[in-house]
Amino acid sequence: MQVIIFSWEYPPRIIGQLANYVEQLAVQLLKSNEKTWVVTYHDFLTGEYEGTEGVKTVRVTNPVRTHIGVLTWVLTLNQEVERVAANIYYTAGKQIDLIDVHEWHFIPAAVTLKKALDIPYVYSVESLEEHRSHGANSPFNMSIESIERLGTYEAGKVLTKSEWMRDEIIRSHKVPEDRIRVVSPTSASWLKEILETYKNVAEGRAQK
Repeated sequence: MQVIIFSWEYPPRIIGQLANYVEQLAVQLLKSNEKTWVVTYHDFLTGEYEGTEGVKTVRVTNPVRTHIGVLTWVLTLNQEVERVAANIYYTAGKQIDLIDVHEWHFIPAAVTLKKALDIPYVYSVESLEEHRSHGANSPFNMSIESIERLGTYEAGKVLTKSEWMRDEIIRSHKVPEDRIRVVSPTSASWLKEILETYKNVAEGRAQK
């Protein structure tokens, strides 16, 4: 397979646990002979890099420097994510099988690439806006929740790390249970289950 991973954090830019998890995933995919790219954000380390174990990483920065909030930052940054992912797609001879989007930030780019280039994606959910901003119901929070909902609706599959989070996604976004797969990173079959999910989603695209 040829896979692109989207993550808004990735070493050396570490905000929480997600950065190291995505790095581990990319390394293990490469070790399993799955060609893998990571598209991520950085303030100044932009361009193509070859990192840990040969992981190909493309970092983008936001072309718009001043923002009134995270939403405008995310939406303008998504244009760069789309551009880089499209370049990878054409360089790979239009053979990208799947995008794995971690968290909500790059869902707009994933949906655009799905519609424009027929690249399916899985949405790997680490957290929900309802939990990050408990009880908040401002237009700002509702906008982020709507992006999360769009992500679950358009995804070929939703991946999460616990049954509790699966149940919260079902409750919050009304996602059918059979569209969510729980894959614990501590499971001995962790990578095998992720690859099974990737291949099922990619094959679903091929059968259309």
